[in-house]
Amino acid sequence: MLELPDLTLSIVSHGQGDLIRHLLGDLRRLNLSGISVILTLNIPEDEGWLSEADDLPIRIIRNEQPLGFGANHNQAFACSTTDLFCVVNPDIRLPDDGLVRLSHYFADPRVAACAPLVVGSDGQVQDSARRFPNPVRLARRVLLRQREADYAPDAGTDVDWVAGMLVLFRREAFAQVRGFDERYFMYLEDADICRRLRSVGWRTFYQPSVVVVHDARRNSHRSLRHLRWHMRSMIRFLTGF
Repeated sequence: MLELPDLTLSIVSHGQGDLIRHLLGDLRRLNLSGISVILTLNIPEDEGWLSEADDLPIRIIRNEQPLGFGANHNQAFACSTTDLFCVVNPDIRLPDDGLVRLSHYFADPRVAACAPLVVGSDGQVQDSARRFPNPVRLARRVLLRQREADYAPDAGTDVDWVAGMLVLFRREAFAQVRGFDERYFMYLEDADICRRLRSVGWRTFYQPSVVVVHDARRNSHRSLRHLRWHMRSMIRFLTGF
């Protein structure tokens, strides 16, 4: 059994049991000690797949009404007690003991958040560690299609922000900034919390020697509703409104 500081994983399902059962299978295979799961069912779904996870310490929250990304994870945080709190997407896979290795970086008392290198199921590195958006950078990405990586995927470093596919947070830091800003229903709440953490002296650390796999859905590219959420979040991030 791999030793891990007490850690809570917060997973939110939007009818994504088929994905989450694989993630829970990874946890079972890795046999991590000190880990617990808070699973939020954001919408009603067939829960038959949960029978496969009877041996894992899982607390289930069933929402009466769907909540946004930040509100769901804040709710889970309020139910947790561990020193480390991990936000993880349903479509993440854990190939090895990366959670254990990420937890070691919290030995530095200034680190508030730590995240791994994220690769797609095709093996391509995803753009998960970035500099904060501003109008010039946004124009380059959207209009000029300049989307080169902001940070080299070969050395651990402090970064502006990390995408919320999988992020470990120090409990003290997360609580100090009151978690995610729930005015962001979806998108950019990860950039916002990293910016607020930095404003009060905390570090966000990116460690590409730890790798997780993410099967990105890219809903903002396919759904008008997700695109609207994305645009509203960007306006809020850039303007404060």
